[in-house]
Parts: sequence; structure tokens; C-alpha cells
Amino acid sequence: MLNRVTLPVTAFAQNCSLVWCSATNKAALIDPGGETDRLLAEIKQRNLTLESILLTHGHLDHVGATGELLKTQQVPVIGPSKEDEFWITALDQQVQMFGFAPVPHFAPDRWLKGGDSVQVGNETLEVYHCPGHTPGHIIFVHQAQQLAFVGDVLFNGGVGRSDFPQGNHAQLINSIKHTLLPLGDEFTFVPGHGPESTFGHERLHNPYLK
Repeated sequence: MLNRVTLPVTAFAQNCSLVWCSATNKAALIDPGGETDRLLAEIKQRNLTLESILLTHGHLDHVGATGELLKTQQVPVIGPSKEDEFWITALDQQVQMFGFAPVPHFAPDRWLKGGDSVQVGNETLEVYHCPGHTPGHIIFVHQAQQLAFVGDVLFNGGVGRSDFPQGNHAQLINSIKHTLLPLGDEFTFVPGHGPESTFGHERLHNPYLK
């Protein structure tokens, strides 16, 4: 079973997800945007072993703690898709744009593309490419538990911004309608900000999908 806890971090209340395999206690952090000490304390409190950092996209509020975590955690950084490399190499500019304190630089150990998968202990997360918010945005899907971690593609009652460099609103809506929603109405998703929802609820009620 894949266990999880959502940890909103930074002034942007970005949903970092700590996920772990119940059989092995091996864990991953999805989108560690900040508050490194708090994230490490959660891992220690639950007696977990961090084995990877998983990134949906390259925006600072989702990757900001990565370099700091790597100072003490010898784990691979996996994701996003290589099309977001320009965001990650521009961390200094992002710090200025978002009003963050400076953060250490890092480079992903593995870029992802649609059709890939990643392991968290014995559990498998499938990877889907969902561009629009950023060109290299990916999501992580756990089919057995009908659960998706969608970053800033889709929100409860909203969708991701597309006014950042290389964003594309039409592409974003296409990703939602042709990649996310076909996964099934019963799927619960964890967005990058705000409360969880289901794809079925958003299909019926999200004003941006009408």
C-alpha cells in the first residue's frame, strides 16, 4: 500500500507529498518546495527511509528545498521532464521572481517522460506528461489506489496558470481533458495547492473545463 501525508510548505502553501510503501517504509518526497527541517522531521517521526525526491515541474515553490535536502540525503532527484530544465537552471532568477530566499542549485539525476514509471519501495507510480503550466510538467499516478499527484495542472475548482514563460493554456486544458480525466471519475488527486478533489467532481463542476 502507498501511504501519504500532505505537507503544505512556504508562504505559497504548496502541497509537498510525503509518500511511502507500507511494506518497506521506503519513502519519497513529491515536490519539496521548502521548509527542509519540517520535511526531514516528518520522515524521522514516521521512521521512514527517504529513497528519492520526485518533481512534477521546475517552479521554485515546488523544488525549493531540493538542493538543501541533498546536503544530508544521498538520494536521486527524479523528474520532471527535460523540457523544464530551463526552469531548474534559472533558480536564481526564480528566487527574485517569487520573492524567495536564495536556494542551493541542483540537477535532476533522471528526467522523466510519459510512459515511464518510478518506484517507492514496492509501489509503482506511473508517469504522464501534462504540459501547459510548464512544458515539462509531469504527474505521478498510482493506479491501484486511484490516486494522482498532479502538481499545478489541475486544482479543486481551478487550473494551473499558463502565463509563465513557455506556458500554454490550450495545451493545459488538453492535458486535463485528454490525460487526466480519462483516468476515471473515481480518481482522487492531490493538487500543488489547495484541497484534494476527484477528477469526476472537476469534470462536472470546474468552471475552466466547461
